[in-house]
Amino acid sequence: YSDGAVKQNDTCSSISSSDDVPLKGDKKYEKYFRMLNMGLPMGAVKNAMQRDQLDPAIMDLDHNKSVSSQIKKSDANSEPPLKEDPKYEKYFRMLKMGLPMGAVQNAMIRDGLDPSIMDLDHNKSVSSQMKVDEENDSDPPLKEDPKYSKYFKMLKMGLPMGAVQNTMQ
Repeated sequence: YSDGAVKQNDTCSSISSSDDVPLKGDKKYEKYFRMLNMGLPMGAVKNAMQRDQLDPAIMDLDHNKSVSSQIKKSDANSEPPLKEDPKYEKYFRMLKMGLPMGAVQNAMIRDGLDPSIMDLDHNKSVSSQMKVDEENDSDPPLKEDPKYSKYFKMLKMGLPMGAVQNTMQ
C-alpha cells in the first residue's frame, strides 16, 4: 500500500527529528508504552513490536533517554554478535548439530573458555554484555570469595558438580 510507505517515511523522519525525546515519549513507541501501562507483560509488548517489524530490544533500553543517544553508543561497538564471533563459532556449530547445551559448555571448559558465555544474548556482542556486569560488580571474583572458596576447592579436587551443588544446599 502507498499509505504504508508514507507511514514508514513519517516514522523515519520522526526518529531523526526527535533526537532528544525520551524513548517513552517517542511517537513511534507510544503504543507499546500504553500496552505496558495497561499491565501487559514485557514479553507480549516485545512480541507486538516484532509483529510490527520493530526491534524488540528497544524496550531493554533506558526509557528516560532518547533512542538515538542509546543506539549510537551500541553502534560504536563494532564487534560481531556472540553467535558470529569467531572465538565461539565452533560452539554454535555444535549446537546447530544438535548437541545439548551441557556438552557444548563442557567443550568450552575443556578449551579454557567461560561456559556462562552461552547464557548471554546470542544476538549481542560479548563485550557489550560483559561491560554491564563489570560496572555493577565491585565484589571480589567468586573463586576468591571466602564464602565459596571451599566449593571451588571441592571442584578442583575432582568432585562432580552435582555433589558440590548438593553440599551448597
